[in-house]
Amino acid sequence: MGSLSIWHWLIVLLIIVLVFGTKKLGNIGKDLGSAVRGFKEGVRGDEEQPKEVDDKGRVIDAVERDKR
Repeated sequence: MGSLSIWHWLIVLLIIVLVFGTKKLGNIGKDLGSAVRGFKEGVRGDEEQPKEVDDKGRVIDAVERDKR
């Protein structure tokens, strides 16, 4: 009696669609997906910054490049 069946979840989903509408739910999904993608790129961004080589052949990272 404590667990919800598939019919309960379908009714809840139908009520949510009726309240918010499909367009708004689609926009929420798109915004959530872009937020997750941006978070992943932000976490991964520090590790994958391109390195540059100066005139003397030394490797310059992004922090040193920004100081110049």
